[in-house]
Amino acid sequence: MTTVETANPEVAETIDVNGIATNYHDVGEGDSVLLIHGSGPGVSAYANWRAVLPELSRNHRVIAPDVLGFGYTERPEGVTYDMATWTEHLVGLMDALGIEKAAVVGNSFGGALALNVAAHHPERVTRLVLMGAVGVPFEITEGLDKVWGFEPSLENMVDLMDVFAYDRSLLTEDLARLRLEAATRPGVHEAYSSMFPAPRQRSVEAMTIPDQDIRALTQPTLVIHGRDDEVIPLSNSMRLHELIEQSQLHVFGQCGHWVQIEHTQDFTRLVGDFLA
Repeated sequence: MTTVETANPEVAETIDVNGIATNYHDVGEGDSVLLIHGSGPGVSAYANWRAVLPELSRNHRVIAPDVLGFGYTERPEGVTYDMATWTEHLVGLMDALGIEKAAVVGNSFGGALALNVAAHHPERVTRLVLMGAVGVPFEITEGLDKVWGFEPSLENMVDLMDVFAYDRSLLTEDLARLRLEAATRPGVHEAYSSMFPAPRQRSVEAMTIPDQDIRALTQPTLVIHGRDDEVIPLSNSMRLHELIEQSQLHVFGQCGHWVQIEHTQDFTRLVGDFLA
């Protein structure tokens, strides 16, 4: 009897970024689009963007990396996980791939990284899409505190997924098991728990970009939020829209923190039109 191993779709290509073996997806042709995932336990670029990659890659070259410390990117010992390190890793990835400039799409935690890349390397970013983004001051929500304070168990993962989505039919126990397996691979939870230690309001503040830096952004920006988001408050996106002169705000009703999963078709159409 032979066992057929199914390839893990979360593992794609590997490239050396400043000495760090980085897992990334690279699909399609055209102008480059960099997708930056959020910070849930066990997250990877594929888990976050799997429904979006096929659509956006019809007209663009889409790069979706596992951010340093997440997914299947190497987690070096002694690394300090902070905005500067994550930003350097993302810009280093663009350098390694020979990408001079790209549109940058950031989800949640990835929204703060997208803002930081645009603020510190404005010549590298053509357009910005910020979805349920961190990056402005807010009082940490109970939902985000649960996300960043996750302790591995199936019960906790089921509970956590309930916080992410408005449409509870998306939340199966099988999906929770898969995410728990991803969150408990060797070294994954250890890295994750070191990123956002209590009190976690400090992590919100550490990921805040100064108002004047956000106001100085000149890239056309699309700000997206789920009205019923329990993780990142809608007021964040309203504030970003207020600060960024060349921005538009789109709010999805009956939608939690997973716009790209709960409203995939509308999300990809909206982002596709904006990038075009």
